[in-house]
Amino acid sequence: MKLLKPILASTIAAFMLGGCYNQPGLVQDTSYNRTKTGVATGAVAGALIGYNTKGHHKGRRALIGGLLGAAAGGAIGYSLDQQANEVARALGTGVNNDPLAALDPNRNIIVSKHPNYVKIMFRDRMMFATDSSRLQSSARYKVNKVARLLERYPQTIVGVAGFTDNQGSYEYNQGLSQRRANTVANILAVNGRPLTKGCSYSKPIAPNDTARNRALNRRVEVYLYADRNMMSDPCR
Repeated sequence: MKLLKPILASTIAAFMLGGCYNQPGLVQDTSYNRTKTGVATGAVAGALIGYNTKGHHKGRRALIGGLLGAAAGGAIGYSLDQQANEVARALGTGVNNDPLAALDPNRNIIVSKHPNYVKIMFRDRMMFATDSSRLQSSARYKVNKVARLLERYPQTIVGVAGFTDNQGSYEYNQGLSQRRANTVANILAVNGRPLTKGCSYSKPIAPNDTARNRALNRRVEVYLYADRNMMSDPCR
């Protein structure tokens, strides 16, 4: 109970701090779920560290530690929330967290927010010609806009993954998807080389049973992380 009280106090105060980050200028998506999660996680972690530090006034140290942790966690969450909205604006779209959006063939670009990252999905038809890893001019323009935005966020960890349909061998498509991911990564390497992976026809969005569905599966996905330790395998 001695530890619980300062943790609760720091967490409540942390959410008040988190509310300060909810600025009205970011109009595409104002849920800021990552900010709130970062605030709460940082508050608890900071409180525990403060409480377990040697010395007197453990409760006071837990509260201070919780507030500092909340500020740090909230800043990380806000950075990703802000990037999601800025990327969406730069690409002429909004933040769309509907999982069914990827099944809409009319959406060439989908920006979505996830608990640990922001994802930008570029549909293949706007990116590359058939069997090519060379970006088309309009796609290069879009990817360059993301690169310029990332220059303002040097702490962001970037991952890029390529996906194909199941036409041809797995090995051929793995190489093609890797080359396409590398092409996008070369442009986004403004803050260091992004981690890239070719996923071939692993992790399809839709069954590869029609031309329409195969077109949905051909894509490049860009992931923006605040912490390298949060990165996961995009092919699974």
